[in-house]
Amino acid sequence: MTFVDEHRDNYGVEPICDVIQIAPSTYYEAKRRERDPDRRPARVRRDEALKPEIRRVWENNFKVYGVRKVWIQLNREGIAVAKCTVRRLMRQLGIRGATRGNAFKVTTVSDGSLVRPPDLVDRDFTATGPNRLWLADITYVATWSGFVYVAFVVDAFSRRIVGWRTSTSLRTDLALDALEQAIWDRLDGDPSRLVHHSDAGSQYLSIRYTERLAEAGIEPSVGSVGDSYDNALVE
Repeated sequence: MTFVDEHRDNYGVEPICDVIQIAPSTYYEAKRRERDPDRRPARVRRDEALKPEIRRVWENNFKVYGVRKVWIQLNREGIAVAKCTVRRLMRQLGIRGATRGNAFKVTTVSDGSLVRPPDLVDRDFTATGPNRLWLADITYVATWSGFVYVAFVVDAFSRRIVGWRTSTSLRTDLALDALEQAIWDRLDGDPSRLVHHSDAGSQYLSIRYTERLAEAGIEPSVGSVGDSYDNALVE
């Protein structure tokens, strides 16, 4: 709208709208709403009325109330509003409730005392054939019963998940179980020239994990700390 306002005297509204591909009626309606706020959509007017109420409840409760408590308090005061609306407007206002610690256990904790193998991949995730490059990672998935942690191994050539395990806790052998499945499923013969690449998480640098790679004849490779690009294919 600002662009049309700046150039309408030189080119006219309709030609400009044709170039920027909006209907002239859209421009004229926007200008009418500027002159008459009551012409704005009902949802916009409703949002503007709710935002100060949401901020008031949040500030009156020491800025610790989250979506659920703000929503309950508003309805208790007779301000009928949906919980999803409160969530959306709090996000727009940039306010949130206080949280105590992390809601879940992070999966990228590294141990500086552990020996880290070199990065043999160097962000080149191409493979000439199956079982030449495996990439491993651990992530988490939110479910109705809480977070579920998933460890998996991907073959870079086929992009197939060749080993995986899930658990409700970030147990130490979760990554090892996924590796065991991949070895059992894919390594019938000589695993020579197979590189296993992961981040610098403590699960992958543990003695049990590195010993299992050596026992299977797999060359370990680890990316740098705190750099998701070094393991981008599985990230």
